[in-house]
Amino acid sequence: MRTVLVVCIFALAVQAQKLPAEIDPQSFSRLPLMKREQLSGDALRVYDAVVGKDANGKERATPPLGPAATSLYSPGVALPMNQLNQYLRNTVVGPAVFQICTLIAAREFDENYEWTSHEAGAKRANVDQKTIDAIKFNRPLDGLPEKDALVIRFGRAIFHDRNVSPELYAKVVDTFGKQGMFELTAIMGDYAMAAIMLRAVDQHVPNATSELPPIKR
Repeated sequence: MRTVLVVCIFALAVQAQKLPAEIDPQSFSRLPLMKREQLSGDALRVYDAVVGKDANGKERATPPLGPAATSLYSPGVALPMNQLNQYLRNTVVGPAVFQICTLIAAREFDENYEWTSHEAGAKRANVDQKTIDAIKFNRPLDGLPEKDALVIRFGRAIFHDRNVSPELYAKVVDTFGKQGMFELTAIMGDYAMAAIMLRAVDQHVPNATSELPPIKR
């Protein structure tokens, strides 16, 4: 009964969103979800390490949508990618700045799945709504919290200018330390990599109500 219900929910979501024919109705991407029973050996061990267990301590039959599901098609990529991401969620920069970095990368690649997930995460981490909107709409940074504005300036220098000035670098190091500066960069790099993967497989957001608006850079 539960399986029938899940299938019906996915079918309704696909119909409501009018997904392209190539998009799998369960993964909401071009790649079908990898199923645990399909795997053995190292691939199964990587799957369990990346996907983990459900709230009842049981192995998940299918992975969550998004980067985890996509990366499992290459176990050699999936495991270190997951390990890096888990580390980056607990760095010296803290949870709010972590979320700001994820949004910067998601916005740069117009990655709606990534943005939707981490906009919610940013709000839970008490990131100022003005900061979120400045990233979302590529707005000026006047009036933002000082650290938020600095991180966005750093991200824009990396992604837009392809160059970080000595003055901006020194300010970031002075504020976050050398380790923090590097971890800001690593978070944005990690989420840029994930965004590229999701764009390649045309990842959609289940029951999406909006898309990232076009912006001029």
